[in-house]
Amino acid sequence: MASSTLICNTESWNDLKAHLEDIKKTHLRDLMSDTERCKSMMVEFDGLLLDYSRQRATLETMDMLFKLAEAAHLKQKINSMYSGEHINKTENRSVLHVALRASRDAVIQSDGKNVVPDVWGVLDKIQNFSDKVRNGSWVGVTGKALKDVVAIGIGGSYLGPLFVHTALQTDPEAVECARGRQLRFLANVDPIDVARNLTGLNPETTLVVVVSKTFTTAETMLNARTLREWISSALGPEAVAKHMVAVSTNLMLVEKFGIDPNNAFAFWDWVGGRYSVCSAVGVLPLSLQYGFPIVEKFLMGASSIDQHFYSAPFEKNIPVLLGLLSVWNVSFLGHPARAILPYSQALEKFAPHIQQVSMESNGKGVSIDGIQLPFDAGEIDFGEPGTNGQHSFYQLIHQGCVVPCDFIGVVKSQQPVYLQGELVTNHDELMSNFFAQPDALAYGKTPEELQKENVPQHLIPHKTFSGNRPSLSLLLPLLNAYNIGQLLALYEHRIAVEGFIWDINSFDQWGVELGKSLASQVRKQLHASHTRGEPIKGFNFSTTTMLGKYLEASSDIKGELTTTKLPQI
Repeated sequence: MASSTLICNTESWNDLKAHLEDIKKTHLRDLMSDTERCKSMMVEFDGLLLDYSRQRATLETMDMLFKLAEAAHLKQKINSMYSGEHINKTENRSVLHVALRASRDAVIQSDGKNVVPDVWGVLDKIQNFSDKVRNGSWVGVTGKALKDVVAIGIGGSYLGPLFVHTALQTDPEAVECARGRQLRFLANVDPIDVARNLTGLNPETTLVVVVSKTFTTAETMLNARTLREWISSALGPEAVAKHMVAVSTNLMLVEKFGIDPNNAFAFWDWVGGRYSVCSAVGVLPLSLQYGFPIVEKFLMGASSIDQHFYSAPFEKNIPVLLGLLSVWNVSFLGHPARAILPYSQALEKFAPHIQQVSMESNGKGVSIDGIQLPFDAGEIDFGEPGTNGQHSFYQLIHQGCVVPCDFIGVVKSQQPVYLQGELVTNHDELMSNFFAQPDALAYGKTPEELQKENVPQHLIPHKTFSGNRPSLSLLLPLLNAYNIGQLLALYEHRIAVEGFIWDINSFDQWGVELGKSLASQVRKQLHASHTRGEPIKGFNFSTTTMLGKYLEASSDIKGELTTTKLPQI
């Protein structure tokens, strides 16, 4: 339900602009002293607790943000997404990643068809196949069990599944289910990534999952051909059908590649790459590693948030609150970046995944109707687990430019450790920092406080913390498959809310196309220069010079590539 009127031209937007002057006169030290305000800025749902009281916002701010949501037709846009309307207008597609984790009896329509039976058809196929591989009834060509899996994919076919895998690796239940197995992800076309992924693997016990919707993605298919050669050179060409499977919709190219089309697992145009971890893209490799029951719990956690996002009133709707506060921080307070700070090492790959979901979704310069935006949309996302990040970039967060922070904590550690004689457990030590950092950012430290501590006068400017730096805290009860699914869906929907408010298309990614197109021209030039000695032409002086240096240094590559060289590690 897009409008040709830009959101920045609405009364609600202008009211918030005017309200900003009042907010500039406040400090979080004062806002945090209002207990009733703090109480109203805490929301619980299904074991999760969100505390956004350390945002530079009053109750009036929140009321005005809800009015902005109304002006942006946020509820209608959410309904349109869930009902399968083609809200991805530039590609004329539905956006239905919520269908990927819907219950078996749910009804979610796309183009007049309930897609949920198709989703569960693929999930059932994945469960059947992964069970066979895990119990040894599907074996490699030499009869050995396939205990090692390499998933080949890039972007959304890699970052999401890697995040979930990394988060599950230390969950006790998942550890038990994965015993004796390993899962690796090959994404970069850099041959070093190939070498690292193949190190220590035996082709006889390796199953390769090639993830490419069209089966034409340049980087993925070159890596797939490389691993096909690695398998066939060791076991013979007939081994490919037993040691390689696909996640794709292009069955013709899958078969041409040498993979049995019966071993191809489908997903659909209404699944965007960065939103595909709950499709066969993630579910297949994760089920091979941990078993389908673990992955089903992950899907249930995501589904719980899907239902909450769809039905909860905005005042208690965690993804809506997160999205509105992001818009407030970016478009009104002028903070273009966001730090994602999980106080759990198991979530070390969460920030890189959200970096893609957020920046590829909302890094747009025009509205959904193609009108140039007179304001900045999107956020620069980065992050690192605590306490590592504290010894990396927190200096800037405390005393440099203002970066709103998401602190993510877990009540119970996946792997508790404590030592006799210590004051607290290892997890307590970690969580002490989780609870302390938001207050340090909010309150800061004044020159007067430093003087009372007898800090030398010349050091007071250096030790002063301005405070008034916004953050929010999200507390999870555990970090198991269910909670990991919840966390993923929270951020997916938060990002959608931002896009709905800014009235942009959060579900296309034209910005990745130009570089790929230019790379194709360079590829042709490299081939022509290597094989026929043709001079560099058609590029600017800078690129021509750099290409010349590269070709000069790689002069050992001459003529057609008539031999194969695989990693030597």
